[in-house]
Amino acid sequence: MSRPAGRELRPRVEWREVDGILLLDKPVGMSSNQALQRARRLFRARKAGHTGSLDPLASGMLPICFGAATKVSGFLLDSDKTYRATLALGARTSTGDAEGEVVERADVPTLTAADVEAVLSRLVGPYRQVPPMYSALKRDGRPLYELARAGIEVEREARELTLHRLGLVAFDGVSIEFDVHCSKGTYVRTLGEDVARALGTVGHLSALRRLQVAPFGSGPVCSFEALEGLTTEPELDACLLAPDAALVGWPEVRLDAAGETDLRHGRTATCAGPAGARVRIYGPDGRFLGLGSVRADGAAVAPERLLVTPAGT
Repeated sequence: MSRPAGRELRPRVEWREVDGILLLDKPVGMSSNQALQRARRLFRARKAGHTGSLDPLASGMLPICFGAATKVSGFLLDSDKTYRATLALGARTSTGDAEGEVVERADVPTLTAADVEAVLSRLVGPYRQVPPMYSALKRDGRPLYELARAGIEVEREARELTLHRLGLVAFDGVSIEFDVHCSKGTYVRTLGEDVARALGTVGHLSALRRLQVAPFGSGPVCSFEALEGLTTEPELDACLLAPDAALVGWPEVRLDAAGETDLRHGRTATCAGPAGARVRIYGPDGRFLGLGSVRADGAAVAPERLLVTPAGT
């Protein structure tokens, strides 16, 4: 069967085994899944997953896990995040950001930087937030954003979150730039609307950049332009962090050869570890083997998630 005229076949990718974490600088205008697929093809990684979506409007740190690192990606989903947001006052949009249509306008009162800082400081701490309709959360199997686009609004339950820090970066009377360090699941778009409301007006995010995903600091992150400028796979692979980089701060245990053998067979391994703790496990050669739980007496560790191939498979 001939293909339609003018339609070219995409070259078949020869996938390879790649293990590690890429701290990608996601560009504006690209969904997290689009960024994931582009990075995966660039590295020719057989297995890949990202660790928490960024809206197309947002840029910044998007950790992408390849291969064995996908087994620790869930811990990055649960981690704190840090963002830099720009809040435009005087107009509220359907989506809470610049992608939506303006649905309400309001005068902006005369404000000072001290007024803004006072509002930001009051919001720090426990924070109840109702997720926006334009979100990927699902109701009866359908993403809320699909319902929103159909003009349907459903009740959403408020969620308990934590705002660890809110800091004013700049204020010009009609636009606020601020940093927010928050717990997982925080919608900064909705937070921006709450800040505007507390200031006596309405607002929407005109820009958003994710600066950090715990435990990773503020950099370095890799842009597609930089990655695509590398000419060999060893150069690309040198941009990856080891899978256990996602678990910095976890206690660790080191096993001898017999203990590694037990672990690979799914058995509890003798060790000296912190009683009752979840730990990183390393073999006698320093190789990261996976995650486990130390017994209550601290004398043995049981495997939970191995990054090495279990014996007998």
